[in-house]
Amino acid sequence: MPRLLLFVLAALLLSGRPAAAQSAVPPVLNATLDDYDYPHPVQYLPLRLEGQPVRMAYMDVRPTAAANGRTVLLLHGKNFFGAYWRGTIEALTKAGFRVVVPDQVGFGKSDKPNLHYSFHQLARNTKTLLDTLGVKKAVVLGHSMGGMLATRFAIEYPAATERLVLENPIGLEDYRRGVPFQTVLDATRTELQATEASIRKYHASYYPGPYPQAHDQWLLPLAAQTRSPDFPTVAVASALTYDMIYQQPVCYEFDRVQAPTLLLIGQKDRTVVGKGLIKDQKVLEKLGQYPALGQRTAKAIKGSKLVELPGVGHIPHLQEPQQFYAAVLAFLK
Repeated sequence: MPRLLLFVLAALLLSGRPAAAQSAVPPVLNATLDDYDYPHPVQYLPLRLEGQPVRMAYMDVRPTAAANGRTVLLLHGKNFFGAYWRGTIEALTKAGFRVVVPDQVGFGKSDKPNLHYSFHQLARNTKTLLDTLGVKKAVVLGHSMGGMLATRFAIEYPAATERLVLENPIGLEDYRRGVPFQTVLDATRTELQATEASIRKYHASYYPGPYPQAHDQWLLPLAAQTRSPDFPTVAVASALTYDMIYQQPVCYEFDRVQAPTLLLIGQKDRTVVGKGLIKDQKVLEKLGQYPALGQRTAKAIKGSKLVELPGVGHIPHLQEPQQFYAAVLAFLK
């Protein structure tokens, strides 16, 4: 479908959305979160993708203890942005690491162009960022969708990957085998219906217990974007990146990973991308079984180490941060 038509449709759909209740509404935020402060200064890498000028936002945080000369690259998940690594950045910089935290194109403070998204392109953008910063080799740590990207990065750029850390990555299975296909147009229509309540309900599924109020700091910026005139742009980018996840599995290529790898798997995670599209309960029950997926992936990645986190859901670095930091730092010794 032509891009202009897609944007027009998005705008029309947004105009028909009911207004959110004003009593609990945070400030409105635009597509690039301009009025939202990150924990460290944000810089921008200019790129040109499919003929479009694009800015990629990132934080480059220096160690606060004696520098060890090593860099950690943190790759965020689909429903997040670089700021949610705040505690992880602090733990790593205190241990002497330089930490580079990009917002991938299509997310956070980065531009959200309407183009063909691919993990190959995101990996290339990320490599360009490291090259620009003079980082020849980094520890690559990815959470959720960031785990899929980290895997692709490690495969495409083995010389630049010192070690690989995968935190409850999605893509440990091929979602096409159980999740029905939907067009980008249908996905956009769904994205445009997002409200603070629906986002809250989805994010609550990341935790096996009660939803922690502290998580609101990462949820409310996303909710604020739904009330912006820019929201159609955000919705289209989200739909396009959902299609990227669905169409571009990495689970068949784990045997190509050469870097020493740590798998950190919360055992209560049952995340399935596109879960709401599955109508067959038997199919649903077979997917998202992270205890088994973690073990299978550990066998596929030669020499990898698996750390299983009992009682932990999809976001170990937020749910059990000290346990997460300890496991990562032990692996990086």
